[in-house]
Amino acid sequence: MSTRDRLLACLVAVCWGLNFVAIHLALEQFPPFFLVALRFAVIAVPTVLLVPRPGVPWRWVLGYGVGFGILQFVFLYLAMAVGMPTGLASLVLQSSAPFTVLLAGVLLRERLTARQGLGTAVAITGLAGIAVHRADVDGGALLLPVLLTMCGGLGWALGNLATRQARAPHPLRLTLWMSVVPPLPMLGVSLLVEGPARIGEAFTDLGSTTGLLALAGLAYTVLVGTLLGSGLWAALMSRNPSSSVAPFSMLVPVAGIAAAWVLLAEPPSTTELAWGALVVAGVLVGSARPAAHRRQPRGHAAGQEPADDRREDADEHHEADPDLLGAQRG
Repeated sequence: MSTRDRLLACLVAVCWGLNFVAIHLALEQFPPFFLVALRFAVIAVPTVLLVPRPGVPWRWVLGYGVGFGILQFVFLYLAMAVGMPTGLASLVLQSSAPFTVLLAGVLLRERLTARQGLGTAVAITGLAGIAVHRADVDGGALLLPVLLTMCGGLGWALGNLATRQARAPHPLRLTLWMSVVPPLPMLGVSLLVEGPARIGEAFTDLGSTTGLLALAGLAYTVLVGTLLGSGLWAALMSRNPSSSVAPFSMLVPVAGIAAAWVLLAEPPSTTELAWGALVVAGVLVGSARPAAHRRQPRGHAAGQEPADDRREDADEHHEADPDLLGAQRG
C-alpha cells in the first residue's frame, strides 16, 4: 500500500470509530432492524434517481450489499440494542479483519506474507488484551451480544471480498448502489419482528433531546460512516489486496473506545490504552511495504508510485481464483 492509502485507511478507522457513538444515539430512538432500513433508504432513493450505475456485475453489488449492508449492521445494531457496550462493540466487530484474511486465502487464493501475518497476529493480540481486560472490569460480557457482533464482523468480511472482486472503476458509485440492497428486506424484517406500532412510536417524539440526538446520529452514519467511510474503504479495497487493507479495521476500536470515553463517559484504563498501542503497532507492521518495494526507479517524481511497482505489488499479494475472474469478466 502507498503512504497515501495507509493515511486514508487510518481516516476511515477514525470515522468508523466515531460511528459507534452515533449508532448508540440513534438506537435510543429507533428499533434496530428499522434503523438499518432507514439508514440505507436515506441513501438509496437519491442514488437510484441521480447516480449512474457502478459499472460492475450486479452479483458483486448484491454481495456487497448483503454482506456489508445487511449482515454487518443487522447483527451489530441488534447486539448494541440488547446490551453490547459501545466501546466493546467497536472492538469485537473488528473480527472482520481476520475473517477477511482467512476468507481471502480460501476463496480468492491471496497469499499472506510473513510481515502481514506478524502484523495481524500482533494486532489480534492487542484486541484480545482489550477484550479480556474489558471482560474483567465489566464482570464478563454477555455471550449473546458478543456472538452477534462477531456475526456482524463476518458479514463485513464477506462484503470486503465482494468489493475486492468488483474492482469498481468508480468505488463511490459502488458504495451508493450497495445501499439500494438493504432497505426493502430490512423493512420487511422490521415489520415482522418489531411491528408497525414500535416503528410508529419511534416517530412520535423526534423533537425531544433524545430524538434530536438520534437524528444527528443517523445523519452521521449516513454522511460520514456510509458515504465517506465506506466510499474510501471501497476505493482502498479495489486497488489493494484484501489482506493489506483489512488490518486497518483494527484501528477502529481505538477510536471507538476513545469516543465512548469522551462522549459517553466510558473511560478506558491505562491497560486498555497500552493494548490499543499494540493494535496500532500491529497494523503498521502488517501494512508496511518491504524496503525493496519502497525504492523507486530513477526518472519517477517524488511521492509517485510507479505503475510497474503497483503491478508487482498486486502480483505478489494477490492470486485470484480463475473461475471468479472469468465470471467477473463475463
